[in-house]
This record gives sequence, structure tokens and C-alpha cells, in this order.
Amino acid sequence: MSTITGSTSLSSNPSVNKKTKWQQVRRKLRKSQYLYAMFVLPFIYFLIFHYAPMIGNIMAFQDYSIIKGVFHSPWAGLKYFKQFLYEPYFWKVLRNTLMLNFYALIFYFPAPIIFAILLNELRSSLFKRFIQTVTYVPHFLSTVVIAGMIVNFVSISGLFNQLIVHFGGEAQTFLALPEWFRTIYISSEIWQGMGWNSIIYLAALASIDPGLYEAATIDGANRWHKIRHITLPGLATVATILLLLTIGHMLSVGFEKIILLYSGPTYETADVLQTYVYRRGLIDADFSFAAAVGIFQSVISLVLIVVANQAAKKIQGASLF
Repeated sequence: MSTITGSTSLSSNPSVNKKTKWQQVRRKLRKSQYLYAMFVLPFIYFLIFHYAPMIGNIMAFQDYSIIKGVFHSPWAGLKYFKQFLYEPYFWKVLRNTLMLNFYALIFYFPAPIIFAILLNELRSSLFKRFIQTVTYVPHFLSTVVIAGMIVNFVSISGLFNQLIVHFGGEAQTFLALPEWFRTIYISSEIWQGMGWNSIIYLAALASIDPGLYEAATIDGANRWHKIRHITLPGLATVATILLLLTIGHMLSVGFEKIILLYSGPTYETADVLQTYVYRRGLIDADFSFAAAVGIFQSVISLVLIVVANQAAKKIQGASLF
């Protein structure tokens, strides 16, 4: 009886339990030490470049001074949020940002899906690899190179204008025309990202059971029927998740490319939230105003992705969280 009581008292001893748990943790760490070692560098990267800069959001609620710093600048409350929302230019940059993202959602988002399906239908593996290689290349070119190529292609003596003149048309200064900026931007995005973004859809297609296609062939289904009833449902979950991520970035666009392509005449359609923040925050040194716009953008993006996630969960059954 005393033995049982002694063992019970040892097992209920907090110091003993704590020591046992620590030993278990050490065993797990030793067992997966190389995996944890690989995790260290990404963790440090995100900590330094993604989480630490969040302290700077305090500037949005301050009359920030470089001399006084973040922790000693006087508080301003919601002054800069109100200033941004009541500024006449607010609606223009918000509209331009939403319009660019809306066009990207309509034209750019489906492009990798369609491209992956077309590649999947190719029977020649050699030709398929060639097409993949050609379409992947633009992704590895820097934004500066891409923008330079676009400027050369659409210049008054560029390739596109030469073709237009050859077929009897009149040369245009496309990058100086506000109505052409969105078309040029979205087209360049499709050209640069379609091939690379199709990889995840090709991986999803590879996971579809080939037996489904064989059974459909036996039942007399043609290619269109297979795509409609097998391929597209097989891509639905992946496409839904990527659509949610895209909606979460509805207030974000390719800032670098726009900076390189836009000019005074195209501000009407090309000026977006990021370029506006760049001018007010860095060029005009209005850091508090720029931080307020950044927080506004993040909050709206969070609301959009939560609403879209709930809608996708009810309609499709797939969601991010």
C-alpha cells in the first residue's frame, strides 16, 4: 500500500512532471534537429523583414518626426486617416486600384487555368516541354527588363506601331494615352506570369485519377465533356483557394511596374494607392500619412478575404481557414 502511495505522490509531483516534459521536448528537438535548423533562416527573415517593420504602423497615429522617432513623436489620433478619406484624390486612386485588380481578376486570373488545361491536352511531351519553357522565361526577367521591353514594343517606332502602320493604321503613343494603360498593364501581367502560375494547376491536373478519363472515353465522352466534368472539378479547390488569395490583394497591384510605365498624362488611370503612397510618403516625406494609407489598405484587404472565404466555404466547400 505504501509503495502505491509513494509512486502516486511522485507522478503528481510538479517538478518531476516538468522534468519529464522537458526531456520529451529535448528528444523531439534532437530527432528533428535538421528540420529545425532549416526553419531558423526563414523564421529570422520573416521576423526582421515582416514583423519588426509592423512597429512603424504607430506612425499612422502620430505627427511623426524623424528626429524624435517612433516612440517619442506626439500623438495625432485619427488625423491622417480622416485627411486621406476626405481628400478629393482618394476616390481617384481607389477607383484606379480597384479597376486594375478587377480587370486582372477577369483576364489574368483565368489565363493560367486555361493555359494549364491546354497544355494538359497536348499529346507530344517534347512540344509540351518546349511550350512550358518558353512561357516560364518571362517570369525570371526582372520588372525593369519587362518594363523596358514594353516601352520599346509600344513606342512610336516600336514593333506594335510598325505592324499597325503596315496594315494601314496610324501610329499611336500608347503609353501617353490614359485609355491604353490598363490594357498594356494587364497584357504584360498575363505574358509575364501565365506560364509560371500554371505550374500549380498542372500539379493539380496530375493528381486527377486517369481512370476517370478512361471511363469517360468508354462512355463516349469527347474532350470537351472530359474537361467540363473531370478537369474543371479537379481544379476547383485549387482555383478557389488562389481566388481567395487574389481577392485578398484587391487593393495591391504591381507597384514597381506601374512606377516604370506611368507618366503625367496617364495619372488619370494609372495612379494607384501604392504610387500615391510612394509620392506622399517618400518624395514628400509625409510618413504618417503614408502609414495611415497602408493600414487602411491592409484592413480593407482583411475584410475582403474574410468575406470571400466565408462565401467560398458556403458555395464551394473550400476555404483558407
